Amino acid sequence: MTVWQAIVLGIVQGLTEPLPVSSSAHLALTPYFLGWSDPGLAFDVALHFGTLLALIWYFRQEWLEMIASTWRIVTTRRIESVHDRRVLYLIVATIPGGIGGLLLNDLAETTFRSPVIIATSLIVMGILLWVVDRWCVRARGLEDITLRDAIIVGCAQVLALVPGVSRSGSTMTAGRLLRLDRPSAARFSFLMSMPITLAAVIVKVPHAVREHGASWPLLAGVVAAAVSSWLAIAVLLRYVSRHSFGVFAVYRVLLGIVVFATLVARG
Repeated sequence: MTVWQAIVLGIVQGLTEPLPVSSSAHLALTPYFLGWSDPGLAFDVALHFGTLLALIWYFRQEWLEMIASTWRIVTTRRIESVHDRRVLYLIVATIPGGIGGLLLNDLAETTFRSPVIIATSLIVMGILLWVVDRWCVRARGLEDITLRDAIIVGCAQVLALVPGVSRSGSTMTAGRLLRLDRPSAARFSFLMSMPITLAAVIVKVPHAVREHGASWPLLAGVVAAAVSSWLAIAVLLRYVSRHSFGVFAVYRVLLGIVVFATLVARG
């Protein structure tokens, strides 16, 4: 893999990970369309380290508050404030994704990366995102999230093991289904992505380093992912405060159709 290819894949990962359009689908489809060899899931997850850095920096104030809450919970053994509850909910929401990752890891690396599965997931989840976002009442904010909400959104995150579903897409759709307003659904999705992303990075990055080496392409990809991901987070949160998720739903459906058309054209 060249430095240029790694930068392209890093930008693709960074821009699409926060958006409800499936970064895994784009990372699998980009080499397919450009005729490059597939770098594999380990390299894809290595790029998530860049996304992780962007999440930590963008939400640094929230993380500092939750670290303080975690310390308070450990020392007092009580959960009292909104931030204390948010820590608990993020832990609970992470558990289903961790279990799903352990059980379905082999399928995520092989069968699930099929262009047919990706295209189908893009279209189905795009339609679901549009329907839920269009018809669900926006009545609740981030401070209104309950333990039940955290469990449901956490279970929705498991679906993201299938490229084309989108971790952001599935969790934001679940949040909207639970009547969270769009900015709150997006923020909770971003916050709950950090623990599962960190776990994936810890498990997969050593594999990526063994496979590709601690090389300039790998470093360039991570940096490109970090910068572009920070930009995507900032733009999305500003966008959904005034607009619906409809544009992302339409994009998903169109991309799925393009993939199917390409498969037919290539026989």
